[in-house]
Amino acid sequence: MSEKGMTKSDPILVRVFKKESELEVWKRSVDGHYAHLKTYPICRWSGQLGPKRREGDRQAPEGFYTITPAQMNPNSSYYLSFDTGYPNAYDRAHGGTGSYLMVHGSCSSRGCYAMTDEGIAEVYALAREAFAGGQKGFQFQAYPFRMTAENLAKFRHDPNMPYWRNLKEGNDVFEITKREAKVAVCNGRYAFNTVANSCTPDPTLAPALAQKEERDRQEVAELIAKGTPAVRLVYADGGQHESFRQTAFAAFGGDSGFAILDSRKPRNLGDVSRPEALAQGPQEIPVEGPAAAGSGRGTTLLAAASTRKPAAAARVASSRTAEPAPIVVAKAEPETANSAADSRPFYERMLGGVFGRNAEPAKPAEPVAAASGAPASAASPLPPRRKSVSAVPAKTAPAAPAGFAKPQASAARPEKHASAAGFVQAGSVGPTPNGFVRN
Repeated sequence: MSEKGMTKSDPILVRVFKKESELEVWKRSVDGHYAHLKTYPICRWSGQLGPKRREGDRQAPEGFYTITPAQMNPNSSYYLSFDTGYPNAYDRAHGGTGSYLMVHGSCSSRGCYAMTDEGIAEVYALAREAFAGGQKGFQFQAYPFRMTAENLAKFRHDPNMPYWRNLKEGNDVFEITKREAKVAVCNGRYAFNTVANSCTPDPTLAPALAQKEERDRQEVAELIAKGTPAVRLVYADGGQHESFRQTAFAAFGGDSGFAILDSRKPRNLGDVSRPEALAQGPQEIPVEGPAAAGSGRGTTLLAAASTRKPAAAARVASSRTAEPAPIVVAKAEPETANSAADSRPFYERMLGGVFGRNAEPAKPAEPVAAASGAPASAASPLPPRRKSVSAVPAKTAPAAPAGFAKPQASAARPEKHASAAGFVQAGSVGPTPNGFVRN
């Protein structure tokens, strides 16, 4: 921060890219513009590229969200965490369901972004200090991939592309202005930097946005003319940053603990969810163009990958809506607890999917609404610094300051995640084996 002329109290903005498995932190300078501070590798995200639509689909959310102090959880069972705020106004407008979609430590995901304890420690501290400096809420932008011409050309026939192009509008606003985009929802779409109380884009920014869109369109057209194939990227169940793949995984106590070994020091990753799905890696599935104009039937799969196959055959999702639902690749089952009955060697269990074993079972303008929720008031307290979970009694939890999530504990198991509404007692709805209550 000092090398880039930043202070710890400067406001932040966070951007996430699924395909690249990276999380960026940006900081705002005195002139109001954001500058890139650091990029963190994501150890685990689950599901496929595409937005989260319903509880239990394992999808990590995509979209624009606001993180307030009340969404910070210093006592998470995954070391530290913050709630993304899913569902926001856009998600609710499309019937999105789910809760406790977090950014947290460890390397296990069931709809969350897992950063390792080391990674979330820095991101959480940056957010805490920005709140201490007066920021009421920071913007969290989640994308399927970096909005480059190469990605737009490759995934041009993906049924999620209409939604992704909507996200690109917000990305372009940030890329041009280096300021936080003002987000609203108009006619079921994200709208950015609109004139107050309307769905009309700010005319002062329109020329620059039009120029960028035309440049991007030309680059995409040139790549297609050169033969860039149209594909869908299909995951067995999410992915992780390549830096974790390039290092050696060593087991500590079965599947419950891993370490990344490099030339510097070993790092404990904690839980790693569905390692056999990670071992398979994503598959590029060639696709043809959309059917006749207006048919709304999305795209058709031409062929499966010729080398390694996904865990299950891809099924084409057919829809008559403007934004087809994401294609369901394989039935996603919740992670199961480590079983002592499975006595196979660790490496065989980890790579079982590759060798064919151990497969997982399988209209008029509407009123403008804030998409990310109202920021906390100026009187909102700051998120507390991390305290030991063991300090909280099992039956009597200390009172939390007004505005904070109140920690609770269960005699059977402590809470796993909290949202702005408060900690969820494990016994109230029953935690899933990987530690999430709902997603």
